[in-house]
Amino acid sequence: MKLSLPEADKNQLLEQLGVANRHFQQVYPGDRPDRQPVHTVYGGANLFKSDTCVRMGEIALGSLRTYAPNFVELARVLRLSGHEHLPTLGADVADLTQRLDAMSEEDRKKQPAWLAYSVYNKMLRKLQTEAVEDFRIDFEDGFGNRPHDEEDATAVQAAKEVAVGMQNGTLSPFIGIRIKPFTEDLKARGVRTLDIFLSTLLAETGGKLPDNFVVMLPKVTIPEQMSTMVRLFELLEKANHLAPGTLRMETMVEATQIVMDEEGRNPLMRIIRASEGRCVAAHFGTYDYTASAGITARYQTMAHPVCDFAHHMTKVALGGTGIFLSDGATNVMPIGPHRGENLSYEQLRENRESVHNAWRQGFAHTTHSLINGLYQGWDLNPAQLPMRYAATYAFFLSSYEDALHRLRTFVERAAISTLTGDIFDDAATGQGLLNFFLKAQNCGAITEEEVLATGLTQEEIQSRSFFRILEGRRKK
Repeated sequence: MKLSLPEADKNQLLEQLGVANRHFQQVYPGDRPDRQPVHTVYGGANLFKSDTCVRMGEIALGSLRTYAPNFVELARVLRLSGHEHLPTLGADVADLTQRLDAMSEEDRKKQPAWLAYSVYNKMLRKLQTEAVEDFRIDFEDGFGNRPHDEEDATAVQAAKEVAVGMQNGTLSPFIGIRIKPFTEDLKARGVRTLDIFLSTLLAETGGKLPDNFVVMLPKVTIPEQMSTMVRLFELLEKANHLAPGTLRMETMVEATQIVMDEEGRNPLMRIIRASEGRCVAAHFGTYDYTASAGITARYQTMAHPVCDFAHHMTKVALGGTGIFLSDGATNVMPIGPHRGENLSYEQLRENRESVHNAWRQGFAHTTHSLINGLYQGWDLNPAQLPMRYAATYAFFLSSYEDALHRLRTFVERAAISTLTGDIFDDAATGQGLLNFFLKAQNCGAITEEEVLATGLTQEEIQSRSFFRILEGRRKK
């Protein structure tokens, strides 16, 4: 076989390309395989207690049992697949439940009731064991502008409650605080609250932070706000004897200027780079963003087209960087208008209709986010948690069989492919498929056994890296 390219010239060109390729891979390493929570619950700092997340789970469970006491009711409210084939009489529902309970999972999947039954029972287990995955102690919108002495005292008290929660094991797996923005009028207040909270917490815990602790900086519009936070983190780490790089942050997408700057460019990548690797997530602020786009209050919802535009701009800017993306919140609370124990039949009916309408809206919003590749969102009230999990579980369970076939096929094909240098060209695609199963298992949508059906071993799954899986299989 005759080759006409001079070897030295060819190698020089390929080496130059290699430098550019490696730089690209550093900038866009692909999806981060770490666990991403399916939601972040926000609560005013003045209301936070060490057992807040536990109590939220109890309230959420009570709401589900009150307004959907069985899976058939849930299926009918949300119009889940197969709901039209389900019985209506209580005795028939109880009989169907008993029969489904006695079936194997394989036989259960053949029944019209499978999806609703599975979603409902997984929701029950989740609300009983880990109702809140991520919680943000809010010193911004959820707390408001208060006298300095009051915010100082609240920062101390919230930090002490976090310390108690760490000791008692009652915190959510992910937790953090949201401080006031670094705008000119609020920057000093935000820094002071951050300092008080962290210094108090570390003094109470002997220098330990909760697992997966993060500081959220809202209303970011310019890179300098992020870089200032980095310098403050360095000072706080030094003053409190934390290892360099310990403190992490999140940013928020809640102003039009963060998706389009004065020169007509998307500044999000520059803003993330300004965090010098400290920023792990970008959260969408539905209501601040729609307001900044001139949308009147009546129409400020997650379903507004300007939100989809902002989502896509964010994904285009940050896709492949490993930054977790989160959607915003539904502001319609599933809470009935009537309170009390001796309600009339009409009042109970109105409560049920109000809650069910809010459920449908929350379910639709979360499903829309998931379809558009946003696997996390905000919740503002414990009564919203049932629909967070209903939508999440319905999404993953409905997509499971297709994803299973695709990943099995991809693993089989990839196993016989060759590695080019240290890079497998389709590893990013495989990682995306693997992440589907990791996300589904992390939130309780599927079991470990259902992940193993992909043909991967538990050790391979725990590596959380499709590239490492391929490397390991090539060496065998």
